[in-house]
Amino acid sequence: MSTASTEAVKPVTLTPRVRSALLRYRVIAYVESVLLILLTVAVVIQVAAHNKSMEVVVGTAHGWIYVVFLLLTLDLAVKARFRPGAAILVLLSGTVPVFSLVAERYVTKRVRSGAKI
Repeated sequence: MSTASTEAVKPVTLTPRVRSALLRYRVIAYVESVLLILLTVAVVIQVAAHNKSMEVVVGTAHGWIYVVFLLLTLDLAVKARFRPGAAILVLLSGTVPVFSLVAERYVTKRVRSGAKI
């Protein structure tokens, strides 16, 4: 017999402030990740083909979206009461391609379960 409990875990009810901050964070994390992947492709094209046009456009868009990403992530961190170290790691996740997607899944899972981040 298994010693694990079979009781269902009660879902945590998020406040409207945390729920809306989480939704904004999730959207901007996906947008930031796509732009960062596009920027990586643009840099490769720039090096291979000596064409800076894509890098300039995508780089500028990424820069502005990253600022929005920082603000919305900080908003969620304050409303969901992240620990300072975890908040900094989540803020920095927008600098590594695909890592913001990994961080988004982790943060969403933890916030929805009511666990401390």
